[in-house]
Amino acid sequence: MWMREKFLHFMQGRYGADQLYRVMLIGGAVLVILSNFIFEVFFLLLGWILVVLAFVRAFSKDYSRRYAENQKFLELTGKIRKVFGKQRYVMEQRKDYHIYTCPQCRQKIRMPRGKGKVEISCPKCHTKFIKKS
Repeated sequence: MWMREKFLHFMQGRYGADQLYRVMLIGGAVLVILSNFIFEVFFLLLGWILVVLAFVRAFSKDYSRRYAENQKFLELTGKIRKVFGKQRYVMEQRKDYHIYTCPQCRQKIRMPRGKGKVEISCPKCHTKFIKKS
């Protein structure tokens, strides 16, 4: 237990882990493992550099600079994360809901599954159409 307390005391005032840290650490580990299969020194070197830089960022006391780096990373990857987040949301909804598209205006409409044949009224253009749920 005392080792954990010493580590927590050591980490006080340091930046710690964030999204960029996780990407660098996982990316570095993947490159190191990949280099074992394709026998390429470049990937091994790049992987270890990423791992070391990730730990340097985590143990850094320059909080404002690390925060700015992470914000820049999140800004650059925001669109990609948004697309994957939207896909994940749709996949989670598919088990409980059907997602229909209005034939008139292309508005997406969510209907619960298991209700049989239902008449759907589009909330945008008020077109009525019949679908099975």
